Amino acid sequence: MPEYIGYHFTVSPKEPGAEILMAELEYTPFESFEETENGLSAYIQKQLWTEDVLEDIQILESAEFEITYIVEEIEQVNWNEEWEKNFEPIEVDDTCRVRAPFHEYRDVKYDIVIEPKMSFGTGHHETTFMVIKHLLETDVEGKKTLDMGCGTAILAILAEMKGAQPIDAIDIDNWCYLNSIENAERNNCHHITVYEGDAALLKGNNYDVIIANINRNILLNDMQQYVDCLNKDGILLLSGFYEEDIPFIDASCTEKGLTFVNKHQKNNWVALKYVN
Repeated sequence: MPEYIGYHFTVSPKEPGAEILMAELEYTPFESFEETENGLSAYIQKQLWTEDVLEDIQILESAEFEITYIVEEIEQVNWNEEWEKNFEPIEVDDTCRVRAPFHEYRDVKYDIVIEPKMSFGTGHHETTFMVIKHLLETDVEGKKTLDMGCGTAILAILAEMKGAQPIDAIDIDNWCYLNSIENAERNNCHHITVYEGDAALLKGNNYDVIIANINRNILLNDMQQYVDCLNKDGILLLSGFYEEDIPFIDASCTEKGLTFVNKHQKNNWVALKYVN
């Protein structure tokens, strides 16, 4: 289990300071976030930490906010315990519900049960919610699908429940890889294959639907690889970024021949749909 370093920020004024701070930290190796009474806690794997990890965080230099922090080394984070304390089920249009085993069952068309191995992160609910909305609106029956940066494999599982197959789920994080396998089994999925790795695994593959809920920088870096393996009339669903990131994402997609279809927005997060 990786060792983590926790940064506990006190932010004044908290709003919108904590939100801006988290938005900037999203572009660093920090991978998990938790809102606190006085600000924000952010966690980074010890092996990814460097002394200048906060060097490009502009809000720390802003005169509009007073931000202090303490640093804590954490040998093991029990994300399950943290998640159980903070997570409420994700419910989308009374049709899809994402819950943990400890949540009470409620009859919906798509009931997804997951047991996480890591924190969701503050923004994760919004992006997952929006991509679920896109999937609920999209016919994926019989379509070969990729869930890139699959995390807990929620989106791959929903795709299979809606008839997609076969499905590849890929994540660079070992916890996510192992957790995705467990969650696919837990939800009786038989058409999901989980891989540990990055976009290099895409070479030679082709998909009808690609889902990539990651972050702006990785999406922009890997966009050509997504487009190269997207079949004609294929669908690309993108999330994990903010409204102000749309021009960068859209420019990358359109210059590679993709056509924008629509977007969903929740708070300041967005999810975009393109076709090839």
